[in-house]
Amino acid sequence: MNHKIKEYTVNLIEKEQLILTGKGDDILWNNAMPLTDFCSPWDSEKPSKIIFKALWDSEKLFFNFTVVDSSIHIEKQDDSFDRINNSDRVELFFRSDDSMNPYYCLEMDSEARLMDFIAYPNKNLDFSWSWPKDDMVVKSSVKKDSFTVEGSISIQSLKYFNLIKNNKIETGIFRAKYSQNEKGNFEPIWITWVNPNTETPNFHIASSFGTLILKE
Repeated sequence: MNHKIKEYTVNLIEKEQLILTGKGDDILWNNAMPLTDFCSPWDSEKPSKIIFKALWDSEKLFFNFTVVDSSIHIEKQDDSFDRINNSDRVELFFRSDDSMNPYYCLEMDSEARLMDFIAYPNKNLDFSWSWPKDDMVVKSSVKKDSFTVEGSISIQSLKYFNLIKNNKIETGIFRAKYSQNEKGNFEPIWITWVNPNTETPNFHIASSFGTLILKE
């Protein structure tokens, strides 16, 4: 069963022009196409609005998530990765092909905390790996009814990991939303750009990816 792979066009801007503040307020973001086509296939309730934008210049890929949310859940008790893993967050996964061997995961919460790791098929996750820090920027801000996470990834690092081919980047775009259940525990709702058509939530699968197209 062949589904048409979803595509998002990343518009080109002049280099060293876009300023990241964490608020997504640079006027250059007006040049980006807003992507709002997100779903939560495993949950009956429609997810709150997410606006994803991306731009690029000759040196960087820029991304911007604005998430409508008036009750952001942040886990601060733990000093380990678990604090991000149990917090409301947005996620970008990159792969060089659908073998997913390997793929690269960036998970970012509303405080711009980053959980980055390399992964291999069957959810074999290596948290000892991290994206080169000089090649990555993440900033964020919180308003009363939303939060914004924006950042940049160097084109050089994306090429080094073999993630740009013919100006295309195979990408998963996701969100985790934690809501309190009747027992008072926080449970995740999983939200995705591409519906992977799985019975249970799974972003670590080839069918959850779309394609970013870097427009010249």
